[in-house]
Amino acid sequence: MRNDDALFQLGMDLEALNDFEPRSTTQTEDFEEYETAFFGNNKPQKTKINDASMVEKKLDHFINEGGDYFAGSHIIIDLYDAEGLNDQNRIEKAMLNCIREAGATLLHIHLHPFEPTGISGVAVLAESHISVHTWPEVGYAAFDVFMCGDACPEKCINILGKAFNASRVEVKNLKRGTEVLDNQNQHAFSF
Repeated sequence: MRNDDALFQLGMDLEALNDFEPRSTTQTEDFEEYETAFFGNNKPQKTKINDASMVEKKLDHFINEGGDYFAGSHIIIDLYDAEGLNDQNRIEKAMLNCIREAGATLLHIHLHPFEPTGISGVAVLAESHISVHTWPEVGYAAFDVFMCGDACPEKCINILGKAFNASRVEVKNLKRGTEVLDNQNQHAFSF
């Protein structure tokens, strides 16, 4: 595959970038200048919403556990002494099984095999993503499962452990976006 084709698949089409500098994917933007150029003098103003029903509407994909709102669960799953970590079809099948069982919505999946071994990839979900990096030579795989809304990412833990016959599975669960709402006033949401 040509380098330009690979960059295009990653959303970095060089032809489309010819009129913009710098061409780095790590470029920073002057958002105030951008907003003025795009919106003119009608730039959107930051607002504070104090109506609880409006907060609920804005947070409709957030998780509410007993009044604690967070964007989603990010589960870090480490598989040790695992098998089949260089089998792209096995990895894709396991990820698709996770997506189905978790009740998530697949948008795109891409897995990339490395030579001599190893696979990296991501399943982009409407609810966020599942990513994987494998080191078959040592039987280790690193999965990240991040989902918001009604999806159940915790269901992926057993699915992945069994799919690769891991002798040990270590899990860390992070609640992402816990500080979106002001802890002092759960009905204030800033934009």
